[in-house]
Amino acid sequence: MAGTYKMTIAGCERELPLCPINEKLDIAAFVMFSDVELTVACAQALIKKCPECDVIFTAESKGIPLAYEMARQLGKPYVVARKSVKLYMTDPISVTVKSITTAKEQILYLSQEKAELVKGKRVLILDDVISTGESLKALEKLVESAGGNIVCEAAVLAEGDAADRDDIVYLEKLPLFFK
Repeated sequence: MAGTYKMTIAGCERELPLCPINEKLDIAAFVMFSDVELTVACAQALIKKCPECDVIFTAESKGIPLAYEMARQLGKPYVVARKSVKLYMTDPISVTVKSITTAKEQILYLSQEKAELVKGKRVLILDDVISTGESLKALEKLVESAGGNIVCEAAVLAEGDAADRDDIVYLEKLPLFFK
C-alpha cells in the first residue's frame, strides 16, 4: 500500500488506505463496515441533502450499513440488490455491472418480492462511493424494471470525475491519486 489519505466525512476524521488500481493510479479505500460512528453521521448528513423517498435501494454489500441506517432514521424500508440468487428468491430480475473496485463483471439480482416493494414507489438509490457510475446504472435498470420512480441517487463520496456530476447527491469529494 502506498500510504493513506486523511479526510473529514460528516464530521468524522478518517485515514483511508491508498490502494493501487494499476501502475498509474491509486484510489483511497472507503469502507464503512464496522464504523458505526461514521455510518450514523453519514446517514444523518445525507438525509438532510436528499429529497423525500418511500424506499432506499442499494447494492450488496458496502452500501448496506448506510442504507440500513438511513432507513432506520427515516422509518422507511430498504432493498438490497443481491450479487447471487438465493433459494428464497422467486423470479429474480438481473443486470450486469462492472465496478472499478471489482476485478470482474458481476450480476445484481432483485427478487419479485423485493421488486414489489419498489413498484410505484419513490426510490432513493444509495451507495458508499460513486466513481465511474456503473453501479448506479445497474441499480437504475433494476429500479426501472421493477416499476419504481428514482427520486435521487446519493453516496457518501464522489470519486474523481463523479464529483463534477450535477445529478447526484454526495457529502465529500474523493480525489484519485495518479502516480
